[in-house]
Amino acid sequence: MSKLQFNITTSLDGYVAGPNQSLENPLGEGADHLHDWAVTTKFFRAIHGDTSGGETGINNDVLRQAFENIGATIMGRNMFGPVRGPWGKDAWNGWWGDNPPFHHPVFVLTHHEREPLSMKGGTTFFFVTDGAESALKQARQVAGGKDVMLGGGANVGQQYLAANLIDEIQIHLVPLLLGDGTRLFDNVDAQRVKLAPIRTVAGPDVTHLQYRFIK
Repeated sequence: MSKLQFNITTSLDGYVAGPNQSLENPLGEGADHLHDWAVTTKFFRAIHGDTSGGETGINNDVLRQAFENIGATIMGRNMFGPVRGPWGKDAWNGWWGDNPPFHHPVFVLTHHEREPLSMKGGTTFFFVTDGAESALKQARQVAGGKDVMLGGGANVGQQYLAANLIDEIQIHLVPLLLGDGTRLFDNVDAQRVKLAPIRTVAGPDVTHLQYRFIK
């Protein structure tokens, strides 16, 4: 069976987003530089349609390897966009424009039904209203034997942690203190989570920590 991999960046004090996330501050206040380590890489720019350059090296290699065997992605509605409640007539289509960087099926956990949304480049967003386990089952069905990526955010990660469904987690730890916002491991029964280290890689401005969940 394919693995469910959780890939997420956190501040040094454990936050994956700052407070007061909004359309103007999608990562929350003070968190603008949380993903600087990734956005400067050649791989990140390439999957976003920019082939003009970008940095190679450790961070680029780690990011590229994380996406090598991914056939589907799961995310929460908060990662998909800032809109809450029913989708409405002019529904939000994601942060990524007409050609999102996934290029495979993406399953968005939500409480509100919506028809699938097909985008350029092979990305189709499916909106799942019957829970985390259903989203994972559907993602595995279309992944073609490849792994499934859990993209975030923290609330969705906590749901999958509570259900003991994550196989591996990769935390990109950046030397930034946010002081407030959304913590990755809040609302998690720490006694039930058992991890085995896979690797630690030090890159420019970030440390990449990879663990396997012991079940």
